[in-house]
Amino acid sequence: ARRRHTMATPYLIRPFEHGADIVVHSATKFLGGHGNSIGGLIVDGGSFQWAGDARYPMMSQPRPEYSGMVLAETFGNFGFAIACRVLGLRDLGPALSPFNAFLILNGIETLPLRMQRHSDNALTVATHLSKHEAVSWVSYPGLETDRYHALAKRYTPKGAGAVFTFGLKGGYEAGVKLVSNLQLFSHLANIGDTRSLIIHPASTTHRQLTDAQKTAAGAGPEVVRLSIGLEDPADLIDDLDAALEG
Repeated sequence: ARRRHTMATPYLIRPFEHGADIVVHSATKFLGGHGNSIGGLIVDGGSFQWAGDARYPMMSQPRPEYSGMVLAETFGNFGFAIACRVLGLRDLGPALSPFNAFLILNGIETLPLRMQRHSDNALTVATHLSKHEAVSWVSYPGLETDRYHALAKRYTPKGAGAVFTFGLKGGYEAGVKLVSNLQLFSHLANIGDTRSLIIHPASTTHRQLTDAQKTAAGAGPEVVRLSIGLEDPADLIDDLDAALEG
């Protein structure tokens, strides 16, 4: 099993303990955590039997560019990590600059502190919005009323992360107005920053889709996405309340 694991990070959930073989992170988000670097990580759990598996000839068959070496036989279950380096890195060249690597490593050092604050703040803000008269729904598994709450308690008992969506009763125009009225939140398509971020997908990232396509993609006209940062949650709530009422 493969898992894209950007949102929860290893602090909130450890995918290898739940059956994943390969984990992919966007380090641009929470691992780096400060919105200053672009990068990614591929982590090989060493648990998949590549040898002899015809579905993955790159791993299980001789590689002509390495004198017939079979990566799965030479490097065992960690052959995928080696393949990413000797094939992906050599042929395509995806590599961090030393300075970006330095920034991301610095960010990882504070990951547990930041992710707990992200999650705690997000739960506080989501709880408030779930009771706001201008909000029709909130989708956040940290809420006891959420349909995924039981799964969140099982897989991410420390918290449900920083990112969630909610719907505005006023629809499209209310979403555009909210983003325009906010002072503390930054209007960005990114997530996982120390600062709180907001986006109204229907008028930005999903703008070119039809209304039906937006709704099918979970980006209906009323949908707003938040990435909650490390600020004082009372300040975030005050900013949202003022923008919703403005």
